[in-house]
Amino acid sequence: MNLVFADRAWEDYLHWQANDTTILDRLNGLIEECRRDPFRGTGKPELLKGDLKGWWSRRITLEDRLVYRIAG
Repeated sequence: MNLVFADRAWEDYLHWQANDTTILDRLNGLIEECRRDPFRGTGKPELLKGDLKGWWSRRITLEDRLVYRIAG
């Protein structure tokens, strides 16, 4: 499975890598869970609607979400 970041998402990832390892650790855990089982697990996986139909989100923090889709 390939992992691709949007430009803004990669900037956020690098910011957390440099400034907040707690959030970075949580995000890395969520990414690994998404790779194993994209539709269940921690972070309250939610199928999105509207313009983001077909995409999923999980909570990183109260304000931040990991938004992803499984293709292929």
